[in-house]
Amino acid sequence: MVITMHIDTNDLLESILASFDRIDYVKSQDIPNIDLYMDQVTTFMDKNLRKSARYPEDDKVMTKTMINNYAKNDLLPPPIKKKYSKEHVLVLIFIYYYKGILSISDIQTLLQPITSQFFQTEDDFNIASIYDEVFGLEKEQIDMLKKDVMEKYNCSSKTFEDAPEENKEFLKLFSFICLLSFDVYMKKMLIEKLIDEMKETKDKKEK
Repeated sequence: MVITMHIDTNDLLESILASFDRIDYVKSQDIPNIDLYMDQVTTFMDKNLRKSARYPEDDKVMTKTMINNYAKNDLLPPPIKKKYSKEHVLVLIFIYYYKGILSISDIQTLLQPITSQFFQTEDDFNIASIYDEVFGLEKEQIDMLKKDVMEKYNCSSKTFEDAPEENKEFLKLFSFICLLSFDVYMKKMLIEKLIDEMKETKDKKEK
């Protein structure tokens, strides 16, 4: 079978790299300082995170059922009189980004020390300050990410030089996707190992 596919990879890559510069996150100061009902929370999440969904027109960013399940599984502190605070929303944003790569159990292990120690504290060091610190690293990370993607692209462009001409373009693209996927796989494995270590340390302290 002959695989023929014409994709202007250079233009596609330039478009993707340019889009990295437009990536933004929800600022903590953009979250209402008033308590919200469930419908208001899902509306806020949908409005501010829809663009990051795989299929923005169809995917639900976060549903009532999801939020209730997060509370039942101790990922999210329970609402107070059916209302959710600004800190609830911040935790939900963390969950939204984690749930694409981590299991519910791993997210619980990761967030439990944060929610148990810093949720609704009166100190200056709280969930909002943790959120701002972590997401404030974004711009620096974007520059490094763009450089890494370009290196992988250049590496993949040198592969399959001896492949049939009609297959070469697709195979180079396949190689590029494989390199990116391997990077994601290795980082996911590292994250899971770190979370396992966190859980083991916690279990030892509780014995």
